[in-house]
Amino acid sequence: MLKPGAHVWCDDEEMTLVELKSLGVAVLERENGEHVTRPTATIRLNQRPLNQRKADIAAIDPERWKEAWNIANQMDVLMAIPDAERTAQDIDRVAKFFGKNRSTIYRWMEKHRANGSVSALLRKSRSDAGSRRLDARIENIIAEQLEKGYLGPNRRSVASVFNDIKEACAALNITPPDVSTVRSRVNALDPKLVTERRYGRKYADERYNPLRGSFPNANYPLAVVQIDHTPMDVIVVDEVWRKPIQRPYLTIAIDVYSKMIVGFYISLDPPGALATGQCISMSILGKEEFLARLNLSDLPWPCWGKMRTIHTDNAKEFRGTMLGWAAKEHAINPERRPKGRPRYGGHVERGFRTFMAKVHEELPGTTFSNVQDRVDYDSEGHACMTFEAVEKWFTLYLLGYYHQQPHNGNNGFPPEYVWKKALLEGTEDILPTGVPLHVDNPEQLRLDFMPYFERTVQEYGIQNWGLTWYSDAIRRFVHARKNGLQSEKKTFICRYDPRDLSRIFLYDEMNKGYIEVPFRDLTRPPISLWEVRSAKRLNRDEAKSTTNETLIFQTIARMRKLVEEQSEATKSARRQQQRQKQWERTRKARPAKPAQPAPQRADSPQDDDGPIQPFEGIREL
Repeated sequence: MLKPGAHVWCDDEEMTLVELKSLGVAVLERENGEHVTRPTATIRLNQRPLNQRKADIAAIDPERWKEAWNIANQMDVLMAIPDAERTAQDIDRVAKFFGKNRSTIYRWMEKHRANGSVSALLRKSRSDAGSRRLDARIENIIAEQLEKGYLGPNRRSVASVFNDIKEACAALNITPPDVSTVRSRVNALDPKLVTERRYGRKYADERYNPLRGSFPNANYPLAVVQIDHTPMDVIVVDEVWRKPIQRPYLTIAIDVYSKMIVGFYISLDPPGALATGQCISMSILGKEEFLARLNLSDLPWPCWGKMRTIHTDNAKEFRGTMLGWAAKEHAINPERRPKGRPRYGGHVERGFRTFMAKVHEELPGTTFSNVQDRVDYDSEGHACMTFEAVEKWFTLYLLGYYHQQPHNGNNGFPPEYVWKKALLEGTEDILPTGVPLHVDNPEQLRLDFMPYFERTVQEYGIQNWGLTWYSDAIRRFVHARKNGLQSEKKTFICRYDPRDLSRIFLYDEMNKGYIEVPFRDLTRPPISLWEVRSAKRLNRDEAKSTTNETLIFQTIARMRKLVEEQSEATKSARRQQQRQKQWERTRKARPAKPAQPAPQRADSPQDDDGPIQPFEGIREL
């Protein structure tokens, strides 16, 4: 967060933040005393260059990641204590927990405060990383003794448990591990689990889930954001025939403290990990591009920055998935609402009820909440709103009405007022939290929340789902071997957007950047993963025996032609056609990411002779 008095970097110069004139403008002081005004989007807390490349989180070793995640958790606990109240004993307690000195803890805190990501706390890779350094029998002894002793109700110390480990090793006539190895295994344990096993669940809940106000931990903006999905109570029509299609799905992210909607996502596809990821990335990033696309740049939406906790009714999208890793990488804690604990939730549900009530009042083609309310209203007969029109209408409603209206949950104050006041001025209960930092690399963040697959690079390129992608920029990866071993081929992380498979993004681990890789056949039209799977279902027999990319594209072309022919009469076909239009708009709106320059071919023609001149003396036969 940006607060007055902070030392910041702007225009490659260290300055002092003097005043926040608004959420988007700050007054800075140079070393010579001169005051300058700069957009908050250009200010950062360290000298790290904007758009600095970093490792793809999917390429990080799980053990190193778990260790960094545990460190980040402890740093969050320390930084939650106000600077004036944090004591040396607090630092020493964490230092003892990790077996480090006090200066290391201060360095970790500074690094975590400056970067805000888990990967910034990763220890450097060892030259022998990945090799097994302990006998499996020793690992089993350590795990067994930690389970019985350290995690038991007697709360035995690491030194005491280490003595038992030495005795167990001596019984098997094997060399015991070093005590530092045992401490590293203890540090890798989940701190909340350790507290729960050693002191009980009640104590762990009080320590890690303190209750403040009506909602736990939601005592400042972006502390807790609730995310959920619902079908909208309106039927949209296609853009060509203006015939009814279906009800779109709405995903929203609401800031529990202020009741501001920090992001949303509307789609014709059922909600899932993609909708959740898109909603999260929109919530974190600035809204300028989105509002410009809808020609609504005149409306205020002063929401950006990473939330501390994402609260969901069912967090299955985060459990054991890349979405969960992405959330942790950006220091976001996904939580699921406990069953039977109504005080933990309801904000997003109340928001849905408020929004749908407005839909019932304003939009033609509404389905109302149930059959009794609808009575004899012909929802499909009155439907006239296209998907894009509904998206724009909902944006107008949020920014120009909902955010500006008094809210009962805010003691009668509008959400935008509460949001700005808490950030810039503070209240009787909290000090001003400061302006959230803008993300250095928006495209990196979007990719972090996109799905991925891993493939080798062959002479023909990269293949998946019967499709092939190729670019000269990936020629150097053809038949690459893992860690120089001839026996094992190297696989590469490939990020993709399921709505537009015309390009993927291959992660170049050496250069810590992405290479955009298009279809090998550039004449292929953009298609979605949904269309590919539909085509394969229609060609199940052929797909069993061989992968035929030409057949897949021919089938998709036939499907689209059928949609065009039947669109006036068939609702499902119109739905498919409208999805294609939505995917196409997404592809055009997304900024292009330039690929890394391909190596120059040895036989490529060179421009050594200057500009090309027209032919002379050519006679027409």
